[in-house]
Formats: sequence, structure tokens, C-alpha cells
Amino acid sequence: MVDNILIFAATEAGAGEGSPIVVLFDKFGVELPFLIAQIVNFVVVAFVLYKFAFKPVLETIDERQKKISDGLKFSEEAEVKLAESEKEKTATIQKAQQESQAIMAEARENAKAYLDKQTQEASGKAEEMISKAKEAIELERKKMLIEVREEVTRLVVDTSSKVLSKDLSDDEKSRFSKTATAELSSVGS
Repeated sequence: MVDNILIFAATEAGAGEGSPIVVLFDKFGVELPFLIAQIVNFVVVAFVLYKFAFKPVLETIDERQKKISDGLKFSEEAEVKLAESEKEKTATIQKAQQESQAIMAEARENAKAYLDKQTQEASGKAEEMISKAKEAIELERKKMLIEVREEVTRLVVDTSSKVLSKDLSDDEKSRFSKTATAELSSVGS
């Protein structure tokens, strides 16, 4: 459009010196051929700059924008993955804590059961030892009572024979012995 106006202005300038455009250009000191050449030069420079400078710069900017947006997407994905891994880590830690508590509870129960079993076994052994000791004491007591009876019987017979100053026959000794044993048995029980 600017080109059309300039061409129109140039044709008008050739038609007459008194045209308002030419008068305007003359007042401002603008020469029309130089103006047209500068416009053509500007268009050529603008095209070259656009083709070889602005277009590659814009492409580079677009590439960088794409890389930045890709980097932001990757960063967001990484944040999501990090949050997921944190959740998984927390869940794993909680699961491990629950398992360790269960293992500890089981170990406590096993230890308590083992302690109870050992206590019962020790208690049984102690009762068995006590009953054996009681039996041994009872046997020893009975043995001692028998020995004491025999000794007392012998002493009674010896004393009786000395008191009576005579030797007793075996039959009399046996009778005194039985009588003394009967007396001692009634006293001992």
C-alpha cells in the first residue's frame, strides 16, 4: 500500500510541479528518488533480517520454550514420583514397624510360655524332690524306731534279768521283748 502511494505520488509529481504532495516534500526537503530507494533498502534489509536473523532467533526461542516446558513437565512428573515414593517409603516403614511389633509380641509370648514351662518343670522337680525326701525321712524314721525298739527291748530284757537276778530263758526273753515292743509301739504311734 505504501508502494502504491509512492508510485502515485511519483506520477503526480511528474504531472505537475504544483501538486500538493510535491510541495509538501519540497517543504520538508525530501527527495522522492532517495525516499523510494530508502524504502526499497528498508524492505530488503527487513526481509534479510527476518529470514536470517529474526526467524532463527525465533526458532531458537521456540526450542528453548519447548525445552523449558518439557523441563517443567519433567519436574512436575518427578515431584509426583517423589511424592509417591515418599508414600511408599512411609507405608513400608509402617509395615516394617508393625511386623517388628508382631515379632516382638510373639517373642514375648514365646518367652513367657518358655518361662512358665520351665517354672512348672522346676516346680514339679522340686515337689518330686520334696516327696522323695519325705519318703526317705519317713523310711529313716521307721528304721530308727525299729532300732530304738530293738535297743529298748534288749535293755529291758537286760535290766529285767539283772533286777530279777536270774537268767531268763529264751522263751521268757521273747515274751518280755514282745511286751516291751507292744508298749513302745503304742507310745510311738
